[in-house]
Amino acid sequence: MPVKTEHRTLRVLLAAGLVLPALALAQGKKDEAPKKLYCWNENGQRKCADSLPPEAMAAAREEISIRSGMRTGEVQRAMTGEERAAQAEEEAKRKTEALAAETRRRTDQAMLTSFQSEDELRRVFSERINLVDNSINTARYNVTSLREGLVTLLRSAGERELAEKPVPEKLATDIRVRHAQLLYHSALQSSFERQRAELDVEIEDILQRYRQLKASDAPGARVAMDLPPKPRQ
Repeated sequence: MPVKTEHRTLRVLLAAGLVLPALALAQGKKDEAPKKLYCWNENGQRKCADSLPPEAMAAAREEISIRSGMRTGEVQRAMTGEERAAQAEEEAKRKTEALAAETRRRTDQAMLTSFQSEDELRRVFSERINLVDNSINTARYNVTSLREGLVTLLRSAGERELAEKPVPEKLATDIRVRHAQLLYHSALQSSFERQRAELDVEIEDILQRYRQLKASDAPGARVAMDLPPKPRQ
């Protein structure tokens, strides 16, 4: 092998020996998880740490890159039991409204041509009635429970004031939160009770229409009501 070729090969090998460790080091740094800070509020104070303590797992927090100082993420706080219950009731309310719309659509399409008796027609509404009634009962239970809890908290605060002792901030906060929850669930109860009353009116109106058409089940009456001709038996 010529001398120049040997020198060139040696230089290539030496360069590779220097470059490969550098590439491996760079790759290792690249594979490392990016460092970040977690920042949250605790008792009115902002705290930050590179690892999240157990007591802060349910708190709302920001994630900040240590390398760039930029916020890279945000996690909402975990919902309380009361908030989860409220969310479930909101979902029940949406389901009730959606079921009501579907029932109205089906009623308008096929009420008078699909049911042979009022009992059959009433069964269409049984699911809606049960759902609304269950929602009312749940809301009433929540209102009663929240009211009793609020009375207990207010009694504790009143006793401290009568004893000329300061009311702790946590107790005052619990009173405000419980009062807000009571107002929300009271409004929800009223909404469900209003739906139930409207449902009774709707059912009675449809039954009246059904009775009228059954009483005058003639081709002329069916055309006037924009209904298809009654199928022959």
